Amino acid sequence: MGNYQAEIDELKRIVEKYSNIVFFGGAGVSTESGIPDFRSVDGLYHQQYDYPPETILSHTFYRRKPKEFFRFYRNKMLFLDAKPNAAHVKLAELEAQGKLKAVITQNIDGLHQAAGSRTVLELHGSVLRNYCEKCGQFHDVQYILDSADVPKCGKCGGSVKPDVVLYEEGLDSRTMTDAMRFIHDAQVLIIGGTSLAVYPAAGLIDYFKGDKLVVINKAPTPRDAHADLLIQGPIGEVFSQL
Repeated sequence: MGNYQAEIDELKRIVEKYSNIVFFGGAGVSTESGIPDFRSVDGLYHQQYDYPPETILSHTFYRRKPKEFFRFYRNKMLFLDAKPNAAHVKLAELEAQGKLKAVITQNIDGLHQAAGSRTVLELHGSVLRNYCEKCGQFHDVQYILDSADVPKCGKCGGSVKPDVVLYEEGLDSRTMTDAMRFIHDAQVLIIGGTSLAVYPAAGLIDYFKGDKLVVINKAPTPRDAHADLLIQGPIGEVFSQL
């Protein structure tokens, strides 16, 4: 356990004082549930595949080599046994108390909803949703796991695509607009478990005009200098003490 007691006490005071808090999170929120961050140094990028993950997880690659895309996707992007950790649980509690207005996440694993969060804006989609590109039929994640090679729609035979934003694809404009509004209206913005390196998602932080900016991340971020409160530690560990 790190020694952030003074910082955690300050975070407690902030959470007690304010009633319009928004959380913006990234891969670090999920790594403590056992989901590897494929951007980290010891993450998936350093495991052997014929192509780098950034290439495989692109729209172009998905179109050109769907079989190879789904081999990687099933092996490296689906962690269905993962359970919410202390950060997910605490955020759901804060929402239930009426303090937290929204979770804005770059993660695609659905763990915030599994913990009980209701207002979750998924900037990059979710592995739990998959749709036929031809007829729009919904298929759950188990359908993708159980299928061979490229999953085909049980209704019309079309290709089934995960509802995740691949490299080269745009983010959903409605989700982005809602995220901007929540961040703009927030009194407190807590940034957690993200290096703020992925755009356009990271650019949403610019819309914050509130009182307190809190950054909780193990590694430095471009916003550290602007934070009213900076805690350089694992987010689950921090939230477990709130």
